[in-house]
Amino acid sequence: MPSFSRQEFFQELAEGCIFPTAQQGLEQVWQLLLICLLCRLLWRLGVPLYLKHLSTVAGGFYSLYLFFQLHMVWVVLLSLLCYLILFLCRHSNNRGTFLSATILIYLLMGELHMMDTSTWHKMRGSQMVVAMKAISLAFDLDRGTVPTVPSPVEFMGYIYFVGTVIFGPWVSFNSYKEAIESRKLSWSWLWKVSVSWVKCQVCLVISNCIAPYLFPYFIPIYGDKLLRNKKKRKSRSTVARWLHAYENAVSFHFSNYFVSFLSETTTTLAGGGFTEDKDNLKWDMTVARPLNIELPRSMVEVVTSWNLPMSRWLNTYVFKSALKLGTFPAILVTYTASALLHGLSFHLGAVLLSLGFITYVEHVLRKRLATIFSACILSKRCLPACTHQHKKSLWVYSINVAFSALAVFHLAYLGSLFDANVDNADSDESYLANHTIQKWTELSWASHWVMFGCWVFYRLIQ
Repeated sequence: MPSFSRQEFFQELAEGCIFPTAQQGLEQVWQLLLICLLCRLLWRLGVPLYLKHLSTVAGGFYSLYLFFQLHMVWVVLLSLLCYLILFLCRHSNNRGTFLSATILIYLLMGELHMMDTSTWHKMRGSQMVVAMKAISLAFDLDRGTVPTVPSPVEFMGYIYFVGTVIFGPWVSFNSYKEAIESRKLSWSWLWKVSVSWVKCQVCLVISNCIAPYLFPYFIPIYGDKLLRNKKKRKSRSTVARWLHAYENAVSFHFSNYFVSFLSETTTTLAGGGFTEDKDNLKWDMTVARPLNIELPRSMVEVVTSWNLPMSRWLNTYVFKSALKLGTFPAILVTYTASALLHGLSFHLGAVLLSLGFITYVEHVLRKRLATIFSACILSKRCLPACTHQHKKSLWVYSINVAFSALAVFHLAYLGSLFDANVDNADSDESYLANHTIQKWTELSWASHWVMFGCWVFYRLIQ
């Protein structure tokens, strides 16, 4: 991109990126939004329950075809396989374990043998939602939360719930049944849909049009010099490399927020994503908390706020099940499960496993320091009634700010991997491995060394 004056840049940005990006975002999903709305209106007509299930299956099928064409058959096969396992194991108390193993084998075989990696990865989001729904249902059956195996039409209605089948998020079977009961249309429902849609469009624009030029133009630390040297990575100073890493991280973060707010929009539009307390109905689905990620208290808060429904799913169905192995092994099992659900991608696996070590070390270190100083410096905010003596002292705030800055440092380091080159080479795992090692070598493996230093410090004060 040529070097522009600041005024010329902002004019070109608006005409060449912001408006086209927002327009393309709407063009990609308007049919999905319409299908969600039509299902919601149909359910308000008081049709029989089985017709509600069939309508969301039909809407889900059509949505899958819109996004994946005939490749959607692999998602359908996964759902049929899941119901077959549930039916065959209907008298067992280990349905969750059997189904998890079956899904893992299917996903691994699909990625390694059944079709090319690039096409398989395009369906990764829908496959992950199907897998999470089926596994959660199996464990809920084992635990008695769901009393009986759903009928085929109920199961398929849940799996292909039109509000979540493409972009997620995961919802429980009981939440799905509440959604198709269809609460009355209201201004609060419409307001939630509208706000989530505006947020997702803003995040898309920031990811594509603002984050890549954050420091050259929006925060002009180096003026346009950094932009002109965009392709000359080796000639950059260490500071410039870290600034570019932070740009990549912010762009990746806001692409995730875009999907998160879009999933809020589709789920709410289809009638899900509410809480009900007596007669008080709130349309309050929250998938991600951007402020907790961009201005984090800790890395623990980051991984929780990244995708709240998935975080709940991992905690309920993976971490708690693996906790009998010990806290650290359970954390590793949880992040490994997350990596496998996201697909066999070297850079995603490297990031997720690194996050597992980072969050564990941060958690145990801050817990130890909080005990030594009797201060509110844990990874998560203390409750008002906590027993710590020091709550609002200046030095307590200073320690928490220092850990927040450390979390931003880790985020920039981990997010440096997600640039345009990764998208262009999605099917080449050897490239992704080399890209990951090259990026982290350029940053001197700093985050891993800092994590190791924190662990050594923790062991010394234990």
